[in-house]
Amino acid sequence: MKEPKYSRKEKMKSTYLKRRHAMIPWLLFLLMPLASLRTPPTFSVLVMLSKASDHERMMKSARPFLLQLAQENNFTVDITDDTSEMTDENLARYQVFVQLQEAPFDMSSDQQHALQKFITSGKGWVGIHAAGLTGRNFVSPGKPYWEWFEDYMGGVVYSPHPAFQKGTVIIEDNAHPVTKNLPSQFEVSDEWYEFDRSPRPNVHVLARADEGTYQPKKAMGDHPIIWVNPQYHRMVYIGIGHDAALWSNDNYRVLVGDAILWAAEKGAGN
Repeated sequence: MKEPKYSRKEKMKSTYLKRRHAMIPWLLFLLMPLASLRTPPTFSVLVMLSKASDHERMMKSARPFLLQLAQENNFTVDITDDTSEMTDENLARYQVFVQLQEAPFDMSSDQQHALQKFITSGKGWVGIHAAGLTGRNFVSPGKPYWEWFEDYMGGVVYSPHPAFQKGTVIIEDNAHPVTKNLPSQFEVSDEWYEFDRSPRPNVHVLARADEGTYQPKKAMGDHPIIWVNPQYHRMVYIGIGHDAALWSNDNYRVLVGDAILWAAEKGAGN
């Protein structure tokens, strides 16, 4: 039987259709990453900045890191220094609250109460550096003292820090999700916040400051610098965090990133 004859136009059309059909699997493969970008965010984070000028550069440098972290890990992040957003209704939109340099005494009593409800409901909290400024001496006349927060921090009161200088952080728990991706020790330059006593009896210490590597103002002896409070689901305090250059330090970026992701686990489940 003779093969049917096709016109030149029909042959070209047939070749075009074969090529187009062959391209479909490749197009689907290339479009898969675009489809994954439309996946709903897994959780939301509110970052509360301070209006204090001494940490302005550090907070400004944190913004690109936080935005990149959110993009790479599929969550949303809102960054603000407006404490009026700390209401029950607004905080209900988030699973993690990052207190980036915002001191507890700079919040109104209503804002403090809203954050306390957020934390005790089982959601995540990451406090960085000045977030740990506990103590009645900071409270303005006529303003209430947030005693709950002092207990939350392990029952410690902040005392004046030493000079800004280089020192060493020693990891004590290298199995915890917040610190598991860090080396056993690393150097940073910081203010090395000191407290009136060690919080160790009331918290689980993840890392301590090696006071032998810098000059303390009033040596604590046992000087925890990163800890979690087991009485709360997802609480982590990171005492180091003064210098803007920390956002160029790989270990610090890993520390803060893993802290936020860990703090989100309980909140995301809610």
